[in-house]
Amino acid sequence: MKNFFLLLLLFFTLSGSNLFAQQASDVYEAKIFQAKNGKTIPYRQYIPKEIDPNKKYPLVLFFHGAGERGTNNISQLQWGLKPLYSYLKANHVEAIVIVPQCPTKKQWVDTPWGEPSHVMPEQPTEPMSLSIELLKSTIKKLPVDTNRIYVTGLSMGGFGAWDIVQRMPTLFAAAMPVCGGGDTAQAKQFKNVPVWAFHGSKDGVVTPKRSRDMVKAIHSAGGNAKSTEFPVGHAAWKPAFKEKAHWDWLFSQKK
Repeated sequence: MKNFFLLLLLFFTLSGSNLFAQQASDVYEAKIFQAKNGKTIPYRQYIPKEIDPNKKYPLVLFFHGAGERGTNNISQLQWGLKPLYSYLKANHVEAIVIVPQCPTKKQWVDTPWGEPSHVMPEQPTEPMSLSIELLKSTIKKLPVDTNRIYVTGLSMGGFGAWDIVQRMPTLFAAAMPVCGGGDTAQAKQFKNVPVWAFHGSKDGVVTPKRSRDMVKAIHSAGGNAKSTEFPVGHAAWKPAFKEKAHWDWLFSQKK
């Protein structure tokens, strides 16, 4: 009986998150990006309804976690995108949001998530390469404020957020990685990018040491970084994306 109720709880939890992912299809438009080499990646895009070509808009690049991989172009909306949209509407913030979807069995960064550290691969993965090209294309096609480009991501996407900032340190105004990890040796490359990292102090999937080490490395390089740990396990994205103050901080950053 106990197992039955646990399964029932899990069903309703997943159903609730998937329900927003389905509803979010009306908010985040489904699109397919084709790179110059012919490769494609599905993504979701949110832009203000009445976009003014004479204005410049901040852009948020959002990397989802491992459980949302696939090709259906909807699963990546499961976590974090509802509170982001709610924040934008409640605070009258006009922004562009880009949410690529990583294929099944691939990663934003080729590294085991449970390891205490990793060295940044010389070349980005194919999903990351496509996301970088997608980002550059979006900047060219839409009126993006290049002084206010942000990146965030959770779990596998937290690794992705660290990775892209390491590779493109002059592009981003701020980064907000959640329960991820980067290469501490790269900290000096992006020491001028403000970072607020989040993690669960009881995380058994990605050790919180990963966020602690990155923040420490940035400080040692003379940069601006801070971290917050919640008394939770791996799902630190729930409190991280829920708090208005965290989004306030992100959107207040400018190059």
